Amino acid sequence: MLMSVPSNPGFWVNEPVRVALTVGAGAALVCAVVGCATVMRRQAFAGHALADVSSAGGSAAYLLGLNPLLGFLGMAAAVAVVMEWADMREVRERDLLTGVVLGAGLGLTALLLYFDATMGSVSGAAMTVLFGSMFTIPATIVPVALAVAGAALVASAIIYRPLLLSALAADLARAQGLRVRAVTLTHAVTLALAVSLAAMTVGAILATALLIGPAAAALRLARRPFEALVLAALIGLGATWGGIALAYESFYWTPGRGWPVSFFIVILIFVAYLLSSWAATRRGARRGAALYGCEGA
Repeated sequence: MLMSVPSNPGFWVNEPVRVALTVGAGAALVCAVVGCATVMRRQAFAGHALADVSSAGGSAAYLLGLNPLLGFLGMAAAVAVVMEWADMREVRERDLLTGVVLGAGLGLTALLLYFDATMGSVSGAAMTVLFGSMFTIPATIVPVALAVAGAALVASAIIYRPLLLSALAADLARAQGLRVRAVTLTHAVTLALAVSLAAMTVGAILATALLIGPAAAALRLARRPFEALVLAALIGLGATWGGIALAYESFYWTPGRGWPVSFFIVILIFVAYLLSSWAATRRGARRGAALYGCEGA
């Protein structure tokens, strides 16, 4: 049972588990911070596209024998900068560009994964790139992952207030002399860092769940932006560590065949979002009832 995991000494001394817990925590924290800004800026589709397109970089890294995290990051950062410099102010135009880039990136991923399967020496590259495999992450990736996570958190802290102002009132930010382009470009890079870490943990296809899910749930419940950041971090961290624990325990459910970690993480995030929607609806109903009562009086 899940309750046996915390008291199971094998769980804590298992090196793949420790690596998964460390890398997963970094990804969850970064995605929580960057995800809140992404949702507030209505760029969820852009985040989804970057996550999917990053799979081309991960596929290329496996083919060339490089660090897969650097492959995810290189592709995501390049595409993020290009999309931001395109400066599509109309939402429709941004979505069109994002859709075109997404299609091209997935096409490139298909080609590179074909080369991985037919020419490379890495087995299971497609499953790892697209859906993640946290228990097979090598320990040598931990320092790089933590460095990427630290850089993303520092950059997010620096641009936190300017980004929040530009997201809520872009014209006011420009009127105050804020360099909106520099702020949004920095956010695009931090978004690339976040989706790269998410792709490394839960896979490129499911990375959007870790990036958007906890942030969307937190923003439904929080009354202030900083509260949303903290709550999103707790939800993301809880879902990630809980998913790792459930996947570890699943080896006892079907002996020798554990269930995918990414499945459990995504399911826990989905449940958290449903609960946040329910709680937000209940809170709105109570406020409406209180307001109606005051008006009736």
